Parts: sequence; structure tokens; C-alpha cells
Amino acid sequence: MGNWRWFSESGSSGFKSSSTAEQVTEGIDATGLTAIVTGATSGIGTEVARVLALKGVNVIIPSRDLENGLKIKEMILQENPKAQIDVMEMDLASIESITSFAQFFNSSKQSLNILVNNAGIFACPFQLSRDGIELQFATNHLGHFLLTKLLMEKLKTTAKKTGIEGRIINVSSTAHGYSKGDSLLDLEIINNPTKYKKYDAYCRSKLANVLHANELARVLQAEEANVTANSLHPGIIATNIFRFMNIRGTMLHVLASLGKLFTKNIPQGALTTCYLALHPDLKGVTGKYFIDCKETLPSSQAQDKDLGKKLWGWSINLLNNLNIQK
Repeated sequence: MGNWRWFSESGSSGFKSSSTAEQVTEGIDATGLTAIVTGATSGIGTEVARVLALKGVNVIIPSRDLENGLKIKEMILQENPKAQIDVMEMDLASIESITSFAQFFNSSKQSLNILVNNAGIFACPFQLSRDGIELQFATNHLGHFLLTKLLMEKLKTTAKKTGIEGRIINVSSTAHGYSKGDSLLDLEIINNPTKYKKYDAYCRSKLANVLHANELARVLQAEEANVTANSLHPGIIATNIFRFMNIRGTMLHVLASLGKLFTKNIPQGALTTCYLALHPDLKGVTGKYFIDCKETLPSSQAQDKDLGKKLWGWSINLLNNLNIQK
């Protein structure tokens, strides 16, 4: 089986890559919990929001386009009329938009138990965010870093008041292992269109996701906060595997057919995210990386504690500098 073993084997959790998000949450009653799920207007994010709502969670869907968010809400309500879904405007590629979202949410009376940092852009052509940061890095890492930072007190306060563990989940990718991290803290490389390679940029942002979750876990443990932070690889999702790839004709059909043998559908892709968000077996587990509900070692770079601390400080300084320039 070689490198393909993880596609079919069960992990210590007993779940397989072919298991679904509904199966992994079977029997779990999460009524009264509140979760924010980024990227819930499509793909895995929509399925995560749907399944969490099915389990009784009040799900907040931040959406750059409110109309799209409301369509997802309506779709979920058609299946589950009792679902509690709220849609709020937020653009993960905009510091101003993220800040406005967090300020509004923090000023509300709502609690926050679960934060799912799921949204992501994959291997897009070079472009800058509103704040002048390469779009994949701005969305996949920096936006989630800021959102998490601004919602941290709400997560900790909710956990303290309720006694229910808070959970932060970063959706990364095995692609993180293809980034060596040498350009991770160099804005001149990240923002340089002549040095831009779309797949390298994606891998870099996914490495940042794992390092962010690991450093979050260390910070929260040092504060003795009842909040965990973990990261995961959701699997290769068949619906998105050829996005942004310049493959046409017969070769596309051949690869698409082969892909069905090794890729997941969306309910399977949401498996590990929902496992980390709700399953009781994850109580107290923090700073870990998962594939198919199984704790797995990430790349050596992703395990580098010093690099994680540097990324944390560098990200804060970058955000501060961007705010000063406005």
C-alpha cells in the first residue's frame, strides 16, 4: 500500500478516511454551543456548518458576500428547520473587515465555544489583498491569525463561565510539508510577484496554519486557559483537486477518473474538522496535527517551536505596521 495506506486505514479513533462528518459526531448533543466557521459558504466549510448545526450548535457564518451566506443558511434550514444559523459580513483578506466583525461579535451577548479556521485560497494567480499582502498568505494565515487573536478573550471567558472546553481548529494541508519555511518570515519574498510560485505560496500558508495552532496551544497552556488548539489535513477533495491547474482535454478526464480512487467527497472531507470540534475523545488534546481523526506528526518545520514563536511575533508586528500605515 505504501504512501496510500492512510486513505483506508483506521486510526486510533476507529474512524477511516471513508467515514463522514455525520458518522464521527453520531450520538453527540452539542446543544447550547456556539461556533464560528470561516469559509462556510462552500465545500468543506458548508458541510462543517451543516453537521455542527445538526448537532445543536449555533453556527455563525462569516461571509464576504452576505447573499452567498444567506443562501447557505437557507439550504441548511431546508434540511434542518431547527438549525440555528447566523450570517455576518466579513472578508478574511481585509484587516478592517475582520476587526469590525470581531468587535461586533465581542460586544454581543453571544458566547463562543468553537472557532473553525477553515477558509482558504488554493494556488491562485498572484494578487494582493486590500492591505497589500499576497492573497493566499493574507487569507489563509494572516486573516485567521488576526481573527483568532481578536476572539481569544471571548473563547477563554466562555470556557471559564461554562466549564466547557473551548476549541480552535486550523484547517491546514499535507502541502505544509513542502514548504521549508525559509521564506515564511520574509515579506519581500511573499509579496514579490517575480518570485511568486502559486503552489509554493499555498504550501507556505499551510505551514503557517500548523505553526499557528501549535504556538496557540503553548500560549493557552501557559495561561492555563480551558481552550485547545489543533490543526488538520482534511484530505484531497475531489471537487477541488484540479482547480487552478492548467490541465485540459483527455488528460483532465484521465486524471479525474484516477482521482476518484484516492480523493474524498465533501462529507468525508469534513470528517476530521468535526471530530476536533465536537468529539469527547479530544478533551484536553492540544497542539496536535490530525489526518483522518488520527494524531499524526507534521513536517519537521511544523514542529519547530522557535519558528512558531517567530511567526507569532512577526505576524503581530506585521498587523501592527499595516494598521499604522492606514
